[in-house]
Amino acid sequence: MELGLLILAYFIGSIPTGYLVGRSAGIDIREYGSGSTGAANVWRTLGKGKGIFVFGVDLIKGAATISLIQSATKFKPIANAWLTGSFEMNIQLQNEWIVVSSALLVILGHSYSCWINFKGGKSVATGLGILLALNWSVALGAFGLWLATVVVWRTTSISSSLAAIAAPSLMLLTQSPFAYKLMVCVGSLLILYRHRSNLDRLWHGTEQKISFFESDRHESISTN
Repeated sequence: MELGLLILAYFIGSIPTGYLVGRSAGIDIREYGSGSTGAANVWRTLGKGKGIFVFGVDLIKGAATISLIQSATKFKPIANAWLTGSFEMNIQLQNEWIVVSSALLVILGHSYSCWINFKGGKSVATGLGILLALNWSVALGAFGLWLATVVVWRTTSISSSLAAIAAPSLMLLTQSPFAYKLMVCVGSLLILYRHRSNLDRLWHGTEQKISFFESDRHESISTN
């Protein structure tokens, strides 16, 4: 059962939403902008409508997968009255590690999708969805910071990096299981790692901004 859940987590995470949206518009999104299949690159290239759609689907992909696995682990055999409390605790800890292992595989599937030559997005939206399933209050805090900073600077790499730094800090202040806290720390490091090229462009002043109006898009593309 555990192996099946882990495999399922990777394959759901690997669904390349941004790539499919790009193909529906007649382009390979990997050939534009940052080359990412994530929502920000779709927004910059194809407009805010498609960018928001990709963000929403990727968020749901993360939240739904982890919620499903959390529910599935509850159906594992539970301890009867004659079993010790220690055994029950071990079952709970095992379930928590299955959940966080699945969460990590969802992120890896999104960032390194087997369907598009192990390319993908930066896992921001998917990571936010996972965080919603693990601790919704921390997710709202991180998203609030992301939203506020993206409105001010219009640079998603800055906002995503700040949110990735804030999420573990907020998570450590909660009563969440240790496995969940560790997952958020590891997931945030992965997101920061995936943004290394963006951070390099920020340093050199060449990072693109997103536009809140269709007429301001940075990319000029032809789908004919």
